Amino acid sequence: MTMKLFDLTGKVAIVTGGNGGIGLGIARGLAEAGANIAVVGRNAEKSRSAAAQIRTDFGVQAVDVQVDVTQPDQIERGADEILKALGRIDILFNNAGINIRKPPHEMTLAEWNEVMSANLTSAFVFAKAVYPAMKRQGGGKVINIGSMTSIFGASFAPAYTASKGGIVALTKSQAQAWAKDNIQVNAILPGWFDTELTIKGREEIPGLHERVLARIPTGRWAKPADMAGTAIWLASPASDYITGIAVPVDGGYTSTL
Repeated sequence: MTMKLFDLTGKVAIVTGGNGGIGLGIARGLAEAGANIAVVGRNAEKSRSAAAQIRTDFGVQAVDVQVDVTQPDQIERGADEILKALGRIDILFNNAGINIRKPPHEMTLAEWNEVMSANLTSAFVFAKAVYPAMKRQGGGKVINIGSMTSIFGASFAPAYTASKGGIVALTKSQAQAWAKDNIQVNAILPGWFDTELTIKGREEIPGLHERVLARIPTGRWAKPADMAGTAIWLASPASDYITGIAVPVDGGYTSTL
């Protein structure tokens, strides 16, 4: 009975930005729990490779769909392709995102808009695109990937932190609006994960690695696989009475504030 609460067999999960980093960690975790996976990303080759590896490792269906999440028409097309290929849409992880590291006084409006489009507007548009299918099926799960920086900001990433703060507010609004449709909407706030994005950040910000380690009670940066457990929980029947929350997955970083 306990394991059935976390069983995703036969469910279809979309993971945007699912071809690398945290997104791939999420996709692999969901596949291990039995879900069929749609890997969504801009890089077609990376997405094909990720989907193929998921099929090989877990024996589930996995498709790759090339979508630039800053383009609403591509999101609509991608959602339609996934529905036709896999027959249903049960779970959406809005994970795709970018960061431009500049202090507020150096960031241009174009850069601000670029980050907002990729991180926040895309989550709004993708969730809206899959909502009709979830409603017809009698329910679903939307999980928006925010950031622990939405709690305390970051001097070197004003657009990123603002977009992730918006993710938390959007999550609460979607949760309230769609509860009547049995669609639970929650957010995950990752801490310092060892990914391509943070590798670049460590290159650009001297001393970042050491400062982060000094603040994490668990004493290490997170690996993408560390996201799998929380992802499965929020995507599974185990969380059916949980909606509108934002869960930090940060090794205790925010507990030291």
